[in-house]
Amino acid sequence: MPVQPKGAQETYATIEFAEEFQEGLKDLDGFSHVYLIYHFHEVKEPKLSVIPFNDMTNTPRGVFSTRTPMHPNSIGLSVVELVKVEENIVTIKGVDILDGTPLLDIKPYIENFDKVDGEVKSGWMKASLEEVSKKKSDNRFIQNKRKKI
Repeated sequence: MPVQPKGAQETYATIEFAEEFQEGLKDLDGFSHVYLIYHFHEVKEPKLSVIPFNDMTNTPRGVFSTRTPMHPNSIGLSVVELVKVEENIVTIKGVDILDGTPLLDIKPYIENFDKVDGEVKSGWMKASLEEVSKKKSDNRFIQNKRKKI
């Protein structure tokens, strides 16, 4: 599984909303991208220090300076491409989350609100776009290892 949306650029998924929420999807199809806010439901024991996937130095980092799923609040955030909205089904592209992950909310990406102008710093994160795009998940953050059947 890719660890960031940049590594999942050709991965499609669908979100099925309960019919009672279908009206809330009206006009969403006019946006190119959306934020997905979700619950890392597989995280059972958060950590305050982790070695992130894209830290080439393998240095332990404070969890709040990372995008690991191990945060105490277990909330995830991804920006994905919106492909289409049909009734209560939303098709997205560039998704990097586990199948069955509970979606808390969806919000439109609006360039005039969300684009950051000026100098942008990425702290300790030095991996190139190519390195980030190729990085896949490993077992470092798995709490409940599932048996293969």
